[in-house]
Amino acid sequence: MSDVLENRKRWWALLVLCLGDLMIVLDMTIVNVALPSIREHLGFSETALVWVVNAYLLTFGGFLLLGGRLGDLYGYRRLFLCGIVFFTLASLACGLAGSREALIAARALQGLGGAVVSAVALSLIISLFTEPGERAKAMGVFGFVMAGGGSIGVLLGGVLTNALDWHWIFLVNIPVGIAVFALCLRLIPADRPTAAGARLDVAGAVTVTAALMLAVYAIVNGNEVGWTSARTLGMLAAAVLLLALVLWIEARVRSPLMPLGLFRLRNVATANVVGVLWAAAMFAWFFVSALYMQLVLGYSPLQVGLAFLPSNLIMAAFSLGLSAKMVMRFGIRLPLAIGLGVAALGLALFAFAPVHGEFLPHVLPGMLLLGLGAGMAFNPVLFAAMNDVPPDEAGLASGVVNTAFMMGGALGLAVLISLSAARTEGLLAAGADALTALNGGYHLAFAFGAAFAAGAAMLGLALLRPGGVKGPAQEAATEIP
Repeated sequence: MSDVLENRKRWWALLVLCLGDLMIVLDMTIVNVALPSIREHLGFSETALVWVVNAYLLTFGGFLLLGGRLGDLYGYRRLFLCGIVFFTLASLACGLAGSREALIAARALQGLGGAVVSAVALSLIISLFTEPGERAKAMGVFGFVMAGGGSIGVLLGGVLTNALDWHWIFLVNIPVGIAVFALCLRLIPADRPTAAGARLDVAGAVTVTAALMLAVYAIVNGNEVGWTSARTLGMLAAAVLLLALVLWIEARVRSPLMPLGLFRLRNVATANVVGVLWAAAMFAWFFVSALYMQLVLGYSPLQVGLAFLPSNLIMAAFSLGLSAKMVMRFGIRLPLAIGLGVAALGLALFAFAPVHGEFLPHVLPGMLLLGLGAGMAFNPVLFAAMNDVPPDEAGLASGVVNTAFMMGGALGLAVLISLSAARTEGLLAAGADALTALNGGYHLAFAFGAAFAAGAAMLGLALLRPGGVKGPAQEAATEIP
């Protein structure tokens, strides 16, 4: 009986971890639907409004690696709780913000708390579920939260903005954060630091955080100031130089923040490259399809959110059961490649959606394929990134894969929006009407998103080792190939 109760407690603990991470994922997209209301109420200019999104992305991307390593050093539950408190208080500040400056500052603090929560949540799941079959199911649930959270955010943002006002997209986090904190204390056991005794690599932490923040700042600001401007190129060059300095530091310190041997694990290295491409494709789906439905088809924010519902239901069906069974039956490589291939097909369908499109023939098929592809692929990507990693580096590996998704999404979206805008301007100059030109730009963005997903599928099929999920005994015997 005690074993049954303990097993139930672990699954309830998983739901608490997923709820905490869902808050973080939602806040990347929930704000987009409310941006027009925020601009009107607080008097943002068009150029300043983008920082309501970018301030969050900047600190979130910059502190992921450091958050993961702090979890290894000081305990995952402790860091998770600290991150939840920080994120919840920052959400309160966002909801009560009465000026542009206050909202942007609070969003930056939200990103910092979100980075800590995201970096250690996956490590807690790995430590709670050690049996291969259960771990596959648990990571399927977590994968659904990460993959579906973005589109759920679009739906929730539309509902809250229509029914209440923009403040509630942030204030809704307060009761959720309090509940997650209380349930975490009750359900998740205190853990010992896996890297206890090791010293924090201060030089590496400062350098890698500065490099990531510079890179994210250059990426998210590239559309505004120009990709070939001295400012953008200078920041990207500085980020590259700092990353080179990180490699030099990490090769020489006794307790590195980022052990370079981690990247000699083939599945880990491949999964992170796949994650960059996959995130770029996912952001094309979340953002560009929402823009197409809202600006070309004339959907309301609520209608846009509801249009994502079929894909969320399919993702839930796969992530919460079918994906785990596929991984246990076929290993990591085949489900990942098939899922990404199906997602690429879904994006390709959107690349042919007409100006006067209808939901059933022109929106729903792509949504269904993307939901199916994401549900199949996300679980194997997470396994590939975490499965071969020693326990004392689980927090770091979690931070690395989250950073890959974050950087891939930010860079991919910036590139896609730039391509879309250039194509739209070219069509307008050639005499096309405004809607046709806008839709032509979105077609190009969808086509490149499909190419990113297809490239990720081919890369995973070619380079990932076909093995399945490992248990504790197998993990102990893992060797660097």
